[in-house]
Amino acid sequence: MTAPGTVADRLLVVDDLVKHFPIKGKDNVVRAVDGVSFEMRRGETLGLVGESGCGKSTVGRSILRLIEPTSGTIRYEGENIVGHSFARMQELRREMQMIFQDPYASLNPRLSVRSIIAEPLRIHKIGTRDEQHRKVAELLEKVGLDPRYADRYPHEFSGGQRQRIGIARALALEPKLIICDEPVSALDVSVQAQVVNLLQDLQEEFGLTYLFISHGLAVVEHISDRIAVMYLGKIVEIAEAQELYGRPLHPYTKALLSAIPIPEPSKKRQRIVLEGDVPTPVDPPSGCRFRTRCPFAIPDCAKDIPELKEYSPNHLAACIRIGDL
Repeated sequence: MTAPGTVADRLLVVDDLVKHFPIKGKDNVVRAVDGVSFEMRRGETLGLVGESGCGKSTVGRSILRLIEPTSGTIRYEGENIVGHSFARMQELRREMQMIFQDPYASLNPRLSVRSIIAEPLRIHKIGTRDEQHRKVAELLEKVGLDPRYADRYPHEFSGGQRQRIGIARALALEPKLIICDEPVSALDVSVQAQVVNLLQDLQEEFGLTYLFISHGLAVVEHISDRIAVMYLGKIVEIAEAQELYGRPLHPYTKALLSAIPIPEPSKKRQRIVLEGDVPTPVDPPSGCRFRTRCPFAIPDCAKDIPELKEYSPNHLAACIRIGDL
């Protein structure tokens, strides 16, 4: 784990987070998250990246306790929220919100935009009806939508507009932490940039802290201060964004970066093609979970699970062969 700064700077500390899903009728479990640790500073954006199925969305939902962690601790402003009552979590969720991947599925099609955005205010009994309506109008303006659209329904908007509505809903309670669960992956490329820019502007204006979950390093590069790379339920590398892109250490991170297209046609990046499929989280490989696809794996990689070690200031990786690569 690492997050430069004093203890007071740390908004969120996740330590050895585990989430296993039981398989009905079997003794095995799906090891979706298997010992994840990281810290987040106030006002920063931590990108969490990896292939589909690596467990990154499960991490985000576990932090908000939308799903219950199997074990581990999640400290929000120094308070371990694992095991808290529903009533206490409802209080904390005023400060911890989520933007979902699918901007249509996350919006109730039977509710108007006004009702959708005002719903958190009603649940937490904040303001009168008129004050809630004024708040909705302000939030729509903040996310770049006309307040006159408040009485329309989700199906009347484009995908990008619907995601802006989702962002407005997440902002309604003036949170400190927002989990962004692949918020642009379902949008057109041209719209993705607009939504990312909007999130950056809102972060600067309101002092927000983002956990930005994505399967693509190209998108994460433009918004993240630091980046954590996940593979099969574990973090394999974490570093400042500029450091990670300029000097990746883990073979999996190098492979992900090699797949990012370069805008300049005359330049070519040497592509690292990974062999085989991602192993099942029901029965992950022994030792390093990446070893079955790693071009640099040796027999020792199968023996022990590599720990995250600091190889340069605030740059950690989990690989026994980093000194040899």
